[in-house]
Amino acid sequence: MERWGVHEIELAGPSDGNPFADVRLSARFQFRNRIVEADGFYDGDGVYRVRFMPDAVGPWSYTTVSNVTELDGHAGAFEVSPASEGNHGPVRASGTAFEYADGTPYLPFGTTAYHWTHDMDEERERQTLRTLAASPFNKLRMCVLPTGAMTPPQVPFAGKDPDGLDKTRFNPIFFRHLESRVRDLLDLGIEADIILFHPYDFGRRGIEDMGKQADHAFLRHVIARLAAYRNVWWSAANEYDFNTAKTVEDWDDILRTIARLDPYEHLRSIHNGTRMYEVATLYDFTKPWVTHQSIQHWDVTPTDEWLRACPKPVVLDEICYEGNIGRRWGNVTGEELVDRFWEGMARGGYVGHGESLSGFQERAWIGNGGGLYGQSPARIAFLRQVMQARHEGVLLRYLGRRQAASVTVDLPDDGCAYEVELIDAWNMTITPVDGAYRKQARVALPRRPYLALRMTRVAP
Repeated sequence: MERWGVHEIELAGPSDGNPFADVRLSARFQFRNRIVEADGFYDGDGVYRVRFMPDAVGPWSYTTVSNVTELDGHAGAFEVSPASEGNHGPVRASGTAFEYADGTPYLPFGTTAYHWTHDMDEERERQTLRTLAASPFNKLRMCVLPTGAMTPPQVPFAGKDPDGLDKTRFNPIFFRHLESRVRDLLDLGIEADIILFHPYDFGRRGIEDMGKQADHAFLRHVIARLAAYRNVWWSAANEYDFNTAKTVEDWDDILRTIARLDPYEHLRSIHNGTRMYEVATLYDFTKPWVTHQSIQHWDVTPTDEWLRACPKPVVLDEICYEGNIGRRWGNVTGEELVDRFWEGMARGGYVGHGESLSGFQERAWIGNGGGLYGQSPARIAFLRQVMQARHEGVLLRYLGRRQAASVTVDLPDDGCAYEVELIDAWNMTITPVDGAYRKQARVALPRRPYLALRMTRVAP
């Protein structure tokens, strides 16, 4: 198998009692003098699995550990080859930016389809994957838990939905389906930002307040199943502050538990909610168990301030959605969304997309995936091309909505000349500006909004 791939151990064991709660299984994987322990899980029908993501090339060995005799002490070995083309390992935070484990830079261009896996509609899910493959998006936010308004064919817990659920047992059919979609995203090179909890059950299944023991059991099972996939991120919750059953201390405990259970240290954060005319309640991202800042806010201009307060990457996962519904968060125009993308990224952050356009398909993209019909994805693809072309010696200045006749930009006083290009973010054009500039550049503008300047150092 390859580096950062998935090695899986399958064992037969007891199915009586409650194997999810009664049986403990893990495996200790050894490379030279280093040992990494990964939890296993019960997959139903007497089958137990341990999944592992090796991070080094060469010979590995393992031994299983269990409180059940027939699962304890199984040993084996396997050889890990170099990563295949396109496999750069899991994404890590590096200062205020991101990079893959092999050092390759990663620029997140995320989108949201919260419940695209819950209906188990094979054709729509395949359409979603085709849409993603043709889009600029390389990260997808998605929920594990359904909302209270949903009646999906399968749910994460065993028992009768919603009144007879047994939260001490899990539903292998649900999780096998979820895993297959995470693997599909992996094949497309898309990060799966897994949202573990949310506040939208409204008391129907009782999952907003399961208690610490059930919360920890749920985390243990999800992490044991998914953590070996290199494209996984953990979001402790969507709009955590709207869940009145949990305190900040409870969320601290959940995030610490995620960090403890995940042997690969995947990215971890938590997402806030916002209400009209109220200041967003941001989590304290300086806490050591958080790797990056996941923020919902319609105003991206405080990005500089957030970076100064906490030198971890800022991901504006939700800045309102391009849509036409009667909600503040879901009715901004394509122009507005693209403007926020450029503004947030020019300030050093990373910005997320969502689409809530009605009238094109039964349910909008943010809920169930399917197709994208807005004006913003093509412009976001253009922005991604611009951002990926940046390197040392390239400066970017976004002018936003201003429609001036000219602009003067100060350049570094480094003895170098700079060539200037005028970028039209909406019309997706790049036009060279005549001349080379030192110290300062005065550029005539066509009196249109959504313009940017790219200054490239060319000579000493």
